[in-house]
Amino acid sequence: MDVTIEAVIDRPRGEVAGFVMDHRNDATWIGDISESELLGEPPIRVGSDDRRVARFLGRRIDYVLRVERLDDDAFLGMRSVKAPFPMAVDYAFEDQGTGTLVRIRVGGQPGRVYKLAGGMLAKQTEKSIASDLARLKALLEGRAS
Repeated sequence: MDVTIEAVIDRPRGEVAGFVMDHRNDATWIGDISESELLGEPPIRVGSDDRRVARFLGRRIDYVLRVERLDDDAFLGMRSVKAPFPMAVDYAFEDQGTGTLVRIRVGGQPGRVYKLAGGMLAKQTEKSIASDLARLKALLEGRAS
């Protein structure tokens, strides 16, 4: 599975990236996330672990993502260290006129339970990320300047 979704948010890159990279905001804009906790001392940095609890395809998923790459307000790359299947989550941010192009990529090899879902897993992931980006856009563009 390899899914990439992008959207332009009419806010400065630093603001958008700062909001996305703050785990305390995860449950606000990521629809399937009910909990997110930075394990260890803030701020987030390479080597930081982010524990998340989510619901996906009707199942509760507890997983931990480790920050492997962090480029200020340009890129956050995380890989699972505890999850039902190996996965990677990347967030990229680029200036786009007066706004920010946000690109989210989720990739992974589904475990045996999720492998049975076949193409449905990728389609549901695509739908979920698109909804998350729409929610993020509405939240950030609705803020006062």
